[in-house]
Amino acid sequence: MFCKRLSQSTSAIFSRYSTQGRQPHVKLHLAGAEGAHLFNACEIDQLVIDRVPHACSVIVTRTDLISPWRPEQFDAITADDLTLVLPLGCEILLLGTGQRQRFPAPALLRALIEAGIGVEAMSTPAACRTYNILVAEDRKVAAAVVLR
Repeated sequence: MFCKRLSQSTSAIFSRYSTQGRQPHVKLHLAGAEGAHLFNACEIDQLVIDRVPHACSVIVTRTDLISPWRPEQFDAITADDLTLVLPLGCEILLLGTGQRQRFPAPALLRALIEAGIGVEAMSTPAACRTYNILVAEDRKVAAAVVLR
């Protein structure tokens, strides 16, 4: 009985936000980050940022949105692609590596580490969720995410 009520109340809390008739893979809702770019959903084939679908890789900060971001998949990320975050003023880069967590070669991160930017590699859905939480905490964070 308790589980049934919990499931009913949980479904009432989350809106039925969908894109082109599909349910999002991960639905994200957050309050307290007014005016910031936020992820609304992370699906297998697209990201929804500020209620706008993006079927490409992106870099997002509180105030900046780079879409499309050149690499279409994790294996295509270069050091030059990652240096795009240097002028954005972030202290933390969340690197979304697709549907599973993968780790970039240390040489790709050299410029970021030398600039004092912490890098966390995680799956793209985890990067989207973590980004929203850190933005709500007013942290200087960027998310660079690929779908594949």
